[in-house]
Amino acid sequence: MKKLLILGAGQYGQVAKEIAEATGEYELISFLDDNSPAAVGRLCDTDRFKDEYDSAAAAIGNAEMRLKLIEQLAAEGYDVPVLIHPRAYVAPSAVIGAGSFVEPMAVVHTSVRLGTGCIISAGAVINHNAEIGEGCHLNCGTIVGARVNVPPCIRTGYGQYIV
Repeated sequence: MKKLLILGAGQYGQVAKEIAEATGEYELISFLDDNSPAAVGRLCDTDRFKDEYDSAAAAIGNAEMRLKLIEQLAAEGYDVPVLIHPRAYVAPSAVIGAGSFVEPMAVVHTSVRLGTGCIISAGAVINHNAEIGEGCHLNCGTIVGARVNVPPCIRTGYGQYIV
């Protein structure tokens, strides 16, 4: 089984941890965070943990920082997984970029393309053939229409429609 290091122990880190636990793929899940006593180290300590953890995820709310950390983790040789909750629906034809999270009850439909480092929150629906730019966070209940292109680093409000 794999070992996962999550960068950020705040709200997004806790979500990432619960999704990773639900997958049953990880024997050990730990945090790096500059402000959390629960963390095993600081955000700048990724190179120190490379021999112990094979996978790492960036769970930071700031999209630009999240994308930068994903790039750094990949360059350091970590596997940067896509974390998909077992209670989400992701179509077999969907393409999801490294470091993205798909929360429970989200729908990522036929031929959807998600960029690197996206957060698809609970209950979001992305209809067929939509393209979501890197670093986007589609909040709970967001609905993206068919064939819509969402620019990079967009963060939607709760229940927002993008058509």
